[in-house]
Amino acid sequence: MIFAEMEYQEEYRDFHSQLHEHLSAHFQHLKSGIQGDSWFWIYDGEQKVAIDTFTSMKHQIKASVASPLVESVIKALQLKYRVKVYSEPELEAHEDV
Repeated sequence: MIFAEMEYQEEYRDFHSQLHEHLSAHFQHLKSGIQGDSWFWIYDGEQKVAIDTFTSMKHQIKASVASPLVESVIKALQLKYRVKVYSEPELEAHEDV
């Protein structure tokens, strides 16, 4: 499910390193990469939040379920960036209705 989408002017490839620096300052368990698309995975125990550009030209905040980690990631992003938080999470194309 998609919980939010970031708003910024840069091309996502150019924005990747800046976003990595910000997320690294807030989350200890972080994996990331850029190859065609930009992606980040943030872990806390069994919880995982993805921030990626797989289905958008801007980074979207995604998780399989709502969790405290989703809220924590959104709040950390809002400290520095504009984030459009959806009132209801949107399903990704591969998710069942």
